Amino acid sequence: MSTTRHLVNRRRRLATTPSRTSGTGTEPAYGEPDAVEAEPGTLDDDTSDDTAPHPADDSPTADAPRPRPKASRLRITLPAVLCALTVLLGAFAVWAFASASSIRDEPARQNAALTDIGRTSEVKGRIGEAVGAVFSYDYASPARSDRAASTYLTGRAVQQHKDMLADVRKQAPDQKLVLTTTVTGSGVEFLDGDRARLLIFADQSNTRTGKDEETTYAAAMFAVDAVRRGDAWLIAAIDTFTR
Repeated sequence: MSTTRHLVNRRRRLATTPSRTSGTGTEPAYGEPDAVEAEPGTLDDDTSDDTAPHPADDSPTADAPRPRPKASRLRITLPAVLCALTVLLGAFAVWAFASASSIRDEPARQNAALTDIGRTSEVKGRIGEAVGAVFSYDYASPARSDRAASTYLTGRAVQQHKDMLADVRKQAPDQKLVLTTTVTGSGVEFLDGDRARLLIFADQSNTRTGKDEETTYAAAMFAVDAVRRGDAWLIAAIDTFTR
């Protein structure tokens, strides 16, 4: 540190404090022992340079920017993420509601089989009974089959039924045939007002009661179109999936 700065500081201190020559009340003249310059390399306690940098200021990280704590970033980011998710969920809800409304408005998709359990169960019971009656045949009572056909069949199903049982009717008197059909399962594929379509699963047993008695069993699967006439459900068409 330069000797000139020490001298200036010394003079300032002497100007603001009582002189050590208080007896005379005069300030020591320049060049007297009290105004002698400090020796190079020495510092007076009262003449330390106020502008000298603090040792801590010389550290490499004194002026380095401090990183923002992670917690503060989370506090800022999390609300933004939640807001974005809320907007997305709201948009999805609007889209789902609009899609559901359009589906309900389409006549082709008004399928009561998916919503009306009571009517669906009624159709299954009535058509199951009809299938068992019209596809059973007893050589000893052919009129019973005819009554069943006239009771449960309508439209194209009348001729389809005749064609399907033509061989049974022809062979029944000679072989004494008894055909029994039992519905084992059914599903309503479509139900809209007075129209329905069902998938039928059935077991059939064909018994020859003549001289050589024999019974054969077979499983059958087919679909029927049904229509409602008053309080009854009738078979309007038979689909054996043979086309």
